[in-house]
Amino acid sequence: MSNAHMRPVVELRGLTRSFEQGGVRIDVLRGVDLDIMPGEIVALLGPSGSGKSTLLQAVGLLEGGFGGEIVIAGHSAEKSDANARTSLRRDHLGFVYQFHHLLPDFDARENVVLPQLVAGIDRKDAEARAEELLTALGLGHRLDHRPSQLSGGEQQRVAVARGLANRPDLVLADEPTGNLDEATSDRVLEQFLALVRGEGSAALIATHNERLAARMDRVVRLHEGVLE
Repeated sequence: MSNAHMRPVVELRGLTRSFEQGGVRIDVLRGVDLDIMPGEIVALLGPSGSGKSTLLQAVGLLEGGFGGEIVIAGHSAEKSDANARTSLRRDHLGFVYQFHHLLPDFDARENVVLPQLVAGIDRKDAEARAEELLTALGLGHRLDHRPSQLSGGEQQRVAVARGLANRPDLVLADEPTGNLDEATSDRVLEQFLALVRGEGSAALIATHNERLAARMDRVVRLHEGVLE
């Protein structure tokens, strides 16, 4: 399928973000421009403190205070009220964080079912979807296990399944394997990328790992607040 007539999933124009710290203004983002096309997996590279998380928060509509323009699936975030931004997040975006943030009192299946119920999906369909994703990630035999019964790599796979549960147009991942050892990190990322590609979602994955970034479709680097 040609991208020529497709609209980007995300369009950032002149994105800026500044903080005041001890009376000093710190410009974290200084005019970021970025388009991500449907199905494209983009690595966001940069050292710790370069603003990768801030950029992901902007795209994820998780906080305000940004200058410039953020367009998600053709909808302008600036022109949307709080309810509309919540809908944009729910209908178009999925999130995977460095720390899995699973609910400890719920098993793996329930952790993937819950965001679907919030989105209004029927429980039976949500459970089937959860089992499909978890099985694809090699966790078909761990559906009834709570997070405390799972290894770090398994917990992160559950978080990946949860992030993809609502079939997002774009998955945002912030160092998704950053707290795993290298071998586990490689395996989880491989499964994550295969699943994202199989689902046809786009992804923006922040990492400081050049080797992992090289396995994605495109690499953008955040340096002194701009992408290069």
